[in-house]
Amino acid sequence: MSKKLVISALGVDRPGIVNELSNIIYTHALNIEDSRMTVLGGEFAILLLVSGEQASIDKFQTISAEIEKTLQMRLLIKPTIDSSPASDSIPYSVEVAALDNPGIVNNIANFFSSRNINIVNLQTERYAAPHTGSPMFALHMTIGISAETNISKLRDAFTEACDELNLDAELSSI
Repeated sequence: MSKKLVISALGVDRPGIVNELSNIIYTHALNIEDSRMTVLGGEFAILLLVSGEQASIDKFQTISAEIEKTLQMRLLIKPTIDSSPASDSIPYSVEVAALDNPGIVNNIANFFSSRNINIVNLQTERYAAPHTGSPMFALHMTIGISAETNISKLRDAFTEACDELNLDAELSSI
């Protein structure tokens, strides 16, 4: 029976790091099922969902300190199970753009959390505006909305909240 691990790894970015980590996972008879990888500042960060037989999982966990030394990365490893998506959950996309200022993520997360709406995926980035060079902020999010939710009312409330915060935003079905 296949078991699952979530592996989070963080280390100084350098060429070949994905190859080295994926090779270690492969040689330990584990399969990468899902992943997110990015460079933040000068650090490489990766989040993986891997699966394999219990013996392979156990061995990988046992030698994690050696893997950390080999890769020169910090690892956080946690056993997990398959998630069971809410059957009545409908995926929606949230896009936000604004001049960068503290609290944008917190305000958007609070809006959805206070309505018991799950954030499934979240990505943000800071960039310079094309003509002015002003610091801009973009947020891309996937949320799961219950089928019982009145989307029109939710969209109106979201638009109003974003207008109050001076955020350009869009809530749309996927």
